[in-house]
Amino acid sequence: MNEISTRGRRTAGTSALAARALELVASGRATSRAQLAELLGAAASSVSVAVAQLVEHGLVAEEGTQSSTGGRPRKVLRLGGQDEFAVAADLGGRHARVGVVLPGGELSDVSTVPLVIADGPQAALSGLAATLDELVERHGRSRLRGVGLSLPGPVDTATGRVVQPSRMPGWNRFPVESWLRERFAVPAVADNDANCMAVGEHIARKGRHQQVIMVKMGTAIGAAALVDGRLYRGGTGAAGEITHIRIAHGDRMPCSCGNTDCLETVASGAALVRVLRDEGVDVSTAEDVVRLATDAHPEANRAVRRAGDYLGQVLAANVNFFNPDAVYLGGILSTVEPFVAAVRSQLYESCHPLVTEHLAIERAVLGADAGLLGAGQFALQRALDQALREVGGAQLDPDRFRTPTTTA
Repeated sequence: MNEISTRGRRTAGTSALAARALELVASGRATSRAQLAELLGAAASSVSVAVAQLVEHGLVAEEGTQSSTGGRPRKVLRLGGQDEFAVAADLGGRHARVGVVLPGGELSDVSTVPLVIADGPQAALSGLAATLDELVERHGRSRLRGVGLSLPGPVDTATGRVVQPSRMPGWNRFPVESWLRERFAVPAVADNDANCMAVGEHIARKGRHQQVIMVKMGTAIGAAALVDGRLYRGGTGAAGEITHIRIAHGDRMPCSCGNTDCLETVASGAALVRVLRDEGVDVSTAEDVVRLATDAHPEANRAVRRAGDYLGQVLAANVNFFNPDAVYLGGILSTVEPFVAAVRSQLYESCHPLVTEHLAIERAVLGADAGLLGAGQFALQRALDQALREVGGAQLDPDRFRTPTTTA
């Protein structure tokens, strides 16, 4: 009995060591067994057993050699399954951005396809699934590891359901993740679009900034935060919900939440469309507003500057409190320079100089693809976690995203 108990503890210890080794290889901090032994403070024999577990399950591969300070050349460790992939989609009101996401953070086969989110989840997801199926067949169904979805509304990540979205009629409490999982027979993840964008930008920038506020400014407004390179979700998963912070506006504009003068009612793309139409300008979408502002239309420019100022007011309070390294601006309104300039101006005017001294205020480098990459990485991470549990290892941190320069 004692021998069995000892063997069980030994197996559990090896599995835990395998999980820690996987984190170090995935982060780029370790590329050999010797480096793993040094960083883990473990015996070389124990590390070899842990690595063998990971190799056996295809989580890590050993290939080639790298120079060493003496003795035999070391084999290079890398994440296994580099030819594996996830398919992902970033949903908007009238279209979806779809593509293939690879483990190294690369995107391929990216395109924009029609999708009417107001048609409801069954119709919208059925059409989207057919498009994703084409990508899967093109790259090989046997190598598909996950499906990721970026959604323009609050998502309960514990259940994979959208919760009371303001612009997704019929989607409330729909089991998005389980629908995708049953349809594709692989791990599936659904998350809020701002969270996906934050993760995508963090990976694309190789973790250059660790304390980040990400803002998506499109038809609606969303935000997310990274703390020490980790997506911060808050107590109930609603962190970053700046949409319903009230602005001293005076027009008593009603909001979908039941209050008036929320940020969304004065600074979102939908708000800009309403404001300009009230002034007699012929616009129907946020894209129309952006086109006019880019062409220096006076009313459009004035409206986007005012909206940027409102957003800047809300962000200033959060930046003063959080003291981030960077604020990333994404979404279609981030392509309009007067809007971005107004946000920057308000931050520099309203924040303490120590807070803004080294603050980077930048547009998303991935543009419209940030959410797509993030959703795909969520899916790949879910698949990796599932595979690791099959090894018997501990669950990976679902909100830390490994990049070549991110510390574990």
